[in-house]
Amino acid sequence: MTDYKHLNMLRIPSEPSQIARVETYVQEVSDVYGICESRYADVLISLTEAVNNAIIHGNKRNRQKEVVVLLDKRAEGLTFRVCDEGSGFDVNSISDPTVGATVDCCGGRGVYIIHHLADEVHFVNGGSTVEIFFDCL
Repeated sequence: MTDYKHLNMLRIPSEPSQIARVETYVQEVSDVYGICESRYADVLISLTEAVNNAIIHGNKRNRQKEVVVLLDKRAEGLTFRVCDEGSGFDVNSISDPTVGATVDCCGGRGVYIIHHLADEVHFVNGGSTVEIFFDCL
């Protein structure tokens, strides 16, 4: 019997250069659990955005802090929890990047992208954890 427990958790130091580890992780998850081809990019982009936000906004690039990605595989799909050590944020305070002055802004699209690619998104722990569900198996 093969042990896939290593896929249940990924720890990433809060350094932007470490974001590339998400791609390897998603490939490993897909190899084991079979993320359907049509949703692979959605999972990869969403997790990359969530980890990037956790490193930059949550942990403020503090190398003493980590971002943890937890995986919960269920019959109906995969739930990823991306947790940072920051103080969180009010998700309702995020502007829609498709209207008004935010259209020309160079940032602020990560949460919007995640909401549009995932099947369910929930912010918990005051915004320091995002739960992202994909019906993708």
